[in-house]
Amino acid sequence: MSLTAHDIVIHPVISEKSMDEAQRGKYTFSVHKDANKVQIAAAVEELFKVQVLAVNVLTTQAKEKRGGMRRSRLSGHTTPWRKAVVTLAPGQKIEFFEAV
Repeated sequence: MSLTAHDIVIHPVISEKSMDEAQRGKYTFSVHKDANKVQIAAAVEELFKVQVLAVNVLTTQAKEKRGGMRRSRLSGHTTPWRKAVVTLAPGQKIEFFEAV
């Protein structure tokens, strides 16, 4: 299976913690479930024209959720997804995160 850079990096993760880390040169992205660290680094370098020093990848597991106002018997699961924390070389930044 051949993945392009746009297939690998799905979208940036915008949260309070990820915005704090962006100030330190670490950016968080939701990535394809089959992408490895080398592919993620190459995709970020291609899309944002930056130099990547390190990539850390986490996979969040699906959690059971119960729905309804009164804890009904309706239940389901959250979607499992994969997240990558990309560390850039000193002095480099991604402009997309600066605008948020």
